[in-house]
Amino acid sequence: MKLLTHNLLSSHASEVSICPVKFNPQFVALTIPKAEWAAFLEATDNLRLIQVPNGLVEGYEENEEFLRTMHHLLPEVEGMEGTLRCPESAMFPIIRGIPNMPLSEEETKN
Repeated sequence: MKLLTHNLLSSHASEVSICPVKFNPQFVALTIPKAEWAAFLEATDNLRLIQVPNGLVEGYEENEEFLRTMHHLLPEVEGMEGTLRCPESAMFPIIRGIPNMPLSEEETKN
């Protein structure tokens, strides 16, 4: 599960994998404003990854060092084992990189 998917969830991964992805600065620059920064910081702290700023870097769209750092963290880092917690406190296990997020009975009724 890519760190990119942590937008609204908290992660407590016990194992991560790094999967190289070709650097695409435009994709990263467009993705950054969509991230929930507090959840992203919590995920990077829990995973003991490289330190990231507490907020957006001014002019980040042209800051290649910042974009490369974010590129590494967003599409390249995958949580392989651990848990996800949604804002309503539901916990979901991550097994072999796949979060198990079953639907409730209400969600499966048509």
